[in-house]
Amino acid sequence: MTDAVIFDCDGVLVDSEPLAVEEIVAMMRRLDLPIDAARIYDCFLGRSFQTILDAALREHGVDLTPHVDGFRQGLADRFRRDLRPVPGIADAIAALDLPRAVASSSAPDRLALSLSVTGLKPLFGPHVYSATQVANGKPAPDLFLMAADRLGVAPAACTVVEDSPAGVRAAHAAGMRVVGFLGGSHAMPAGLAERLAQEGPHAIIESASELPDTLARLG
Repeated sequence: MTDAVIFDCDGVLVDSEPLAVEEIVAMMRRLDLPIDAARIYDCFLGRSFQTILDAALREHGVDLTPHVDGFRQGLADRFRRDLRPVPGIADAIAALDLPRAVASSSAPDRLALSLSVTGLKPLFGPHVYSATQVANGKPAPDLFLMAADRLGVAPAACTVVEDSPAGVRAAHAAGMRVVGFLGGSHAMPAGLAERLAQEGPHAIIESASELPDTLARLG
């Protein structure tokens, strides 16, 4: 049975991925680095921003650290102007009579801003967790296992809702059910339908409205 639901944030709760990718690509262009949107969707979706910093240093010898604060401020401003919840997600969550948490690769300040400006914060209370709180981010299971522990639910009784291959792999590694989610506006440009199917989730849904029935069926 599903006794708790753990949600990724970006691309599942908030429609942030296109905004974030646009801001990252703009930074890369300013620095003449050949990291474009296709590369970001292919290699970094669902993973921490640190993985992009590591790739820039490893592959191009460029330390992006001095530019991080400016990027984060610009992205925060963009979120305040343009960020919206994924269509239907608030109603879908409200229909679930289950404990729930957020487990995201984003930093805590970005998580707090995303959930606040979209009005989703009250749906999760204190159960909002960032990869910065564990030793290893997705695709390692650490973050999902921490969320389950904080909820007081066994990993095998949790279902994860994820939009990224790295997140699906993390859920499998944690011994949890996982629903692949295609409801974000980045799903098509990121080629998520095929990529998520290759990771073997227990179900794939195209909209938030499908979530309650899907969870009931998996349970």
